[in-house]
Amino acid sequence: MNLGICGAGWQPAADWQSAWPRVGDACRQKGNLVPRTPKPIANRPQAASLPHSKTMLAALCISLTFFLSACEKKATAESDPSATGPVPTKVQPDMDSSHFKVDHPEQFPLVTAGEHTAAPELNVTGVVSPDVSRQVPAPSLATGRVVEVDARLGDTVQKGQLLFKVRSTDIAGAYSDYQKAIKNEQLARIQLNRAKILFDDGAIPKSQLEVAQNAEDNAQVDVTTAMEHLKLLGSDPDHPSGIVEVYAPVAGVVTDQQITASSGVQALTAPNPFTISDISHVWIVCDVYENNMAQVHLDDYADIHLAAYPDRVLRGRISNIAPIVDPALRTAKVRLEVDNPGLMRLGMFVTATFHGQTAEKRATVPASAVLHLHDREWVYVPLGDGSFKQVEVVSGAMLPDNLQEIVSGIKPGDRVVSSALVFQNTVEQ
Repeated sequence: MNLGICGAGWQPAADWQSAWPRVGDACRQKGNLVPRTPKPIANRPQAASLPHSKTMLAALCISLTFFLSACEKKATAESDPSATGPVPTKVQPDMDSSHFKVDHPEQFPLVTAGEHTAAPELNVTGVVSPDVSRQVPAPSLATGRVVEVDARLGDTVQKGQLLFKVRSTDIAGAYSDYQKAIKNEQLARIQLNRAKILFDDGAIPKSQLEVAQNAEDNAQVDVTTAMEHLKLLGSDPDHPSGIVEVYAPVAGVVTDQQITASSGVQALTAPNPFTISDISHVWIVCDVYENNMAQVHLDDYADIHLAAYPDRVLRGRISNIAPIVDPALRTAKVRLEVDNPGLMRLGMFVTATFHGQTAEKRATVPASAVLHLHDREWVYVPLGDGSFKQVEVVSGAMLPDNLQEIVSGIKPGDRVVSSALVFQNTVEQ
């Protein structure tokens, strides 16, 4: 049976009436279904929505045409990537994590490492520290309570400058001993004079005169000792006072303060109320890794670079190399002695550069060829056939024309990727 569906519209087939009895016979053979006799086409009312159905069918055909066209364009774009933009670079990681292979190596220009002759250098960090031989404590001379503080931490003081005052009972005890010593000496002198008169008259033996003379001598010693005690406490024997004044023993900077007003202090015991340091001569204490110890020698000189004054370079002499290596950091302490022109402050970070004795040939590459990643430095070396290898290097000083000195990792004449950051970004993508 032909239903006659076509693009021009829908028309009933001419043989549908002859086909209908055959359908009815098949249904009767099944035993239950009896078809109703259809009305002739001529007797059926014409569908009022036939023009509307044609319109819907035409719209469906147009939508299907656009859908098939879009699918064809999508398939074309997927099959031909060059039609949508530049050819992307594909990176194929090797079994070795430091090896990479790209399908368009011409996108990464290469440069040849140059040659630079220089003496080997070792750069280490250090800290400005006071010279312990120039650190002088200013202890309290008496036990008591602080009643006045005349200097502060960080102040620059001169020798003999007043630091603080202490009210102490030690003055009263020392003055009492001094007064007793004076009275005893006066009594011993009177007894000695009497003994001399009696001895001249023959009333006493010579031994008693000698005993009187010894008592006088001992009394004079006691007076001298008591007087020195008072002077040590800073008190005038003729005008004693309960206040002990402490003065700066040397000129320098107050680098430690352990007292405040109304605090208590002990005589000549730690902690010292003040510590004064002479910072005209300081130490630079550096940490040198054990694998670089061969480049450091006693009495050699190093250049000192200050971050605060990049245009100033100071010279320091290696005075000590510690015999102990830190078991955790694997570094040893190296001490430099430097005259301070007034630029260095205690605790400042510096960079010390140790120079070797013989010149060495080193490679140079553009600064852009070095990738700084996780406190390490890398370059990319071509292996051929689109393969590259990530090589760790140790950089040196920056040279003119934006060149970077390479201490180790590559040698002059080696070829590297000129822009390591661009290559790294491609690898990560």
